[in-house]
Amino acid sequence: MFEIGISLREARLRQGLDFPELEQTTKIRGKYLRALEDEQFEVLPSATYVKGFLRSYSECLGLDGELYVEEYNSRYVIGEEEAPFRARRDSAAHRQHRRVESRVVLLAIAGIVGAMLLVIAAWKFGGGDPGKTAIPNLGRTQAVASGIGSSRRPVAAHLRVTAARGDSRLEVREGGPTGRLLFGGTILKGETRVYVRQRLWLLVGSPGDLRFRLNGKVHHPAVRDASVALVATGKALWAPTGGT
Repeated sequence: MFEIGISLREARLRQGLDFPELEQTTKIRGKYLRALEDEQFEVLPSATYVKGFLRSYSECLGLDGELYVEEYNSRYVIGEEEAPFRARRDSAAHRQHRRVESRVVLLAIAGIVGAMLLVIAAWKFGGGDPGKTAIPNLGRTQAVASGIGSSRRPVAAHLRVTAARGDSRLEVREGGPTGRLLFGGTILKGETRVYVRQRLWLLVGSPGDLRFRLNGKVHHPAVRDASVALVATGKALWAPTGGT
């Protein structure tokens, strides 16, 4: 028996990971990841969600997801029926959701009406030709009123480094060779380390003994030296010229 939440938190802190980064990688909301670490499983919709999120989160941290699900089942699941944790709150939650949707629709309508009134006022009081009056982008107005943003964050590098064939010296930094140190030492055979950043810089002592998996795809960097520097982004893993 082991403490599920404490084990998850320690694995995350060892790798220097934050909830926003893990939320982007696992597609699980940060409040649910925090609830798993605090073992506040009643925050999640049901036991099925708990087990699915628990498996995804632990595997993202390089842990055995099935082991954590089994530990959860042995301690928290009683019988074959898995009643949702928030069954008593379903009606209230549904009403609250409908109220939020109504407010968003009203805000969008108000934004459109406001834009139309501005067009009419500009034509009426400016004495201009309505055909020459600049009409605001109503689609953008509606998007702003609805709280919908258009910017997208670049894809982060979700890198898993496994010592598949033997031990190896490993140094991992955020950004570049002078960035924040995430790990420096020896990765032992069979050990896996997971890092999630926009850009990672690695100094590898024995690249042939390691296996690299970037965003779910195995990569084999074209290197010939015994010691090599590597750069990982959300799109590629390569050995830069000059090791920078």
